[in-house]
Amino acid sequence: MTRLWDKGTPLDARVLGYTAGEDHLLDNRLVAYDIQASLAHAAMLQQQGLLSPQDLAAIRDSLTAIGEEHARGTWAVSLEQEDCQTAIENLLTARIGATGGRLHAGRSRNDQVLAALRLYLRDAADELRLGAIAVAEALDALSARHGAVVLPGYTHMQQAMPSTVALWAQGFAAEIRDDAAGLALTQRRISKNPLGSAAGYGTPNLELDREATRLSLGFAETQEPVTAVQLSRGKAEAQLLFEITLLTQDMGRLAADLLLFYTQEFGYVALPAAFTTGSSIMPQKRNPDVFELMRGRSAVAQAALAEVLGITQKLTSGYHRDLQLIKPPLFRGIDSCLQTLAILPSALAGLSFRPENIHLDPGIHAAAAANALVSQEGIPFREAYLRIAAKIKDSE
Repeated sequence: MTRLWDKGTPLDARVLGYTAGEDHLLDNRLVAYDIQASLAHAAMLQQQGLLSPQDLAAIRDSLTAIGEEHARGTWAVSLEQEDCQTAIENLLTARIGATGGRLHAGRSRNDQVLAALRLYLRDAADELRLGAIAVAEALDALSARHGAVVLPGYTHMQQAMPSTVALWAQGFAAEIRDDAAGLALTQRRISKNPLGSAAGYGTPNLELDREATRLSLGFAETQEPVTAVQLSRGKAEAQLLFEITLLTQDMGRLAADLLLFYTQEFGYVALPAAFTTGSSIMPQKRNPDVFELMRGRSAVAQAALAEVLGITQKLTSGYHRDLQLIKPPLFRGIDSCLQTLAILPSALAGLSFRPENIHLDPGIHAAAAANALVSQEGIPFREAYLRIAAKIKDSE
């Protein structure tokens, strides 16, 4: 097995385990994207006269087969291979010999890794956006079913003003749609073509067409100058994790409300049995574990964001191996959010409100009474406020 940087010197097994880390496991999700970027790069090399048509055909056929085999589970990236880039190139050269080695002309593992990662992030950001919209639509459906049910609106955890299920649900739906819009905005940084920047300083003596790979891969622009590429590492990732953090916090606050509403003391909502669990010691219990974990998972995204920012904040310009450490928190934040998005719409679909248990404090209409005095008598609001406050005090 030949690593892309191998010069024949034996490597201590501990070094491989330490430097490769989790990459060989994490990179399985990037295999299809690396092959996509490699096919675009190969086509560009052929256009530039750096690959023969026959070489391009052999590379294209073999890469396509390697990708299909990975998708079927025939092979996976191993620790010995370090990452998907090494695994794919070794498989390619094993099948078509020296022709496979021609594919690396004009690129470094640095721009190769980043191209695959950005193609993946483009899809992940869109999947997250669509998932957020599905949650908002589930809240719309909940509002349509129970919207007329009156709820107390709270400030400082005290009943403050009257509300409804519609107002409650639509407030969360609006903010989650705003989160979806924020996720869409992450595409600006993601959709920059890094190919052709190589290790960060271009490809001396090789005339590459960076615009050709940009068009082939559907990137919005080619990142220029080449020195900006490595300086940008972590920024798109952090922006995506920031938007994920906002989304998971909104879903966490929604879950916090429902957990409060589900207590016996409130009893505002009934949760579907399929989305609650039991107790190992108390036969009567049905536990809202799904919503508790939903509330807690906002911390996962926030921690992942802090980790990515911490990795990049003091790096000098150019490439550093530290950047490899971005993958674990990035993928963890994405996966955790996608898991919540996958379950929340179904949980909301089975939720119902119990109006017979919802009681409003008599004082909850005080602000409306003060507003009525302003409207009917034309007095200043502050005077109306004091008159209503005095009336409430006298009644007590």
